[in-house]
Amino acid sequence: MKNDFEILIIGTDINAYTMARCYHEQYGKKANLIGKEEMKFTSLSSIVQIEYEPNLWDTETFKKTLKTFALNHPGKKILLIGTNDFYVRLIAENKDFLKKWYVFNYPNIEIVNNFLKKDAFYEKYKDVLDVPKTYLYSCKEKKLNLDLRYPIIVKPGNGVTYYKHKFVGQSKVYRIKSEAELHEVIQKIEDSGYEDQLILQEFIPGDDDCLSDCIFYCNQKGKAEFASFAQIGLQEHTNTGVGNCTVLVNGYNEHGIPEELIYQLKDFLESIHYTGFAEFDLKFDARDGKYKIFEINPRQARCSYYLAFCGYNLVKYLVDDLIYKKTKKFEIIKEKKALSFVPNTVIKNCVKSEKLKKELNTLRKQKKICNPLLYKNDQNFKRKIYLFLRKINYMKKYKNQNWW
Repeated sequence: MKNDFEILIIGTDINAYTMARCYHEQYGKKANLIGKEEMKFTSLSSIVQIEYEPNLWDTETFKKTLKTFALNHPGKKILLIGTNDFYVRLIAENKDFLKKWYVFNYPNIEIVNNFLKKDAFYEKYKDVLDVPKTYLYSCKEKKLNLDLRYPIIVKPGNGVTYYKHKFVGQSKVYRIKSEAELHEVIQKIEDSGYEDQLILQEFIPGDDDCLSDCIFYCNQKGKAEFASFAQIGLQEHTNTGVGNCTVLVNGYNEHGIPEELIYQLKDFLESIHYTGFAEFDLKFDARDGKYKIFEINPRQARCSYYLAFCGYNLVKYLVDDLIYKKTKKFEIIKEKKALSFVPNTVIKNCVKSEKLKKELNTLRKQKKICNPLLYKNDQNFKRKIYLFLRKINYMKKYKNQNWW
């Protein structure tokens, strides 16, 4: 089929790279990227063309930059893809402006805000979805009232605003072990200038292998076309990376694949007329045998390339839906394949579930594990050196298994 469209990916991180790889694998062309800053995942790549705009988070600059790109690429439809929360919100907020030149698939701004603002998410959906026991703390009102046993989890209610207030020791999520530590962390966050709410939440017992990743694609008509369900083996072991998966296996879960839950989540998304990719972060709670939902990201995640590895190219789904108006019947992706950003040594030494470790070892022997950053058609020598050094760094990072 003739490639009669362009693609523009907003961002320069791992997520941007994996979407560019999906495009290159499917259509054999370099992806256009516009990003705020240079990141080696993409700057050393031979499968992308990049422009940088340091002020890209500013709404007017964002609109002007994307208008200029569109006017420089006349005569073709342009598929627009955001790769982080900031860009997804900017696209949703400026939908009417952007649709003059671009096609994209994101939910309306109300849904985006309900998902990205975690305080709104827990309040709105606590009676619809299984979520951990949660309290909200206002950094303005400063009234602390909770009934939780330590350790507890603390995270920002509004991540977009939170990361605009940088401070030493800033973390994506905090695991708090005492009341004194809680007050100390809250004070640091308030001193940074953050004035929105904080999420104070029960800690669901269990290691990284109790986490799961569930991804849906809902077409522009609001109908789900696929769902995945993967058991996570490891997440990033850094303060800013916690919550980001580094090892997972699709089509496998030692507690069983919860098809009933998957269909419940499908019904939920379709009931709110959701469109686009949605990623559910879940954790299995052995206390009641249920999966608790931490959040829903209104986009694909940086680990979502495993779908393409299973034969479900993310960019192709967008293109078929938005460019060629094709619809697909819903299916659960059951292909058993693994994704790993870390070397096998880390899997061997750090994945705690022996069942999952055995499964990963079998898949490795069958050549059914992929690293999204290792792409045979992206052979820049400097990039190879960078990825080798990154591999060494992962081995260092995972030495401390009691990091959190």
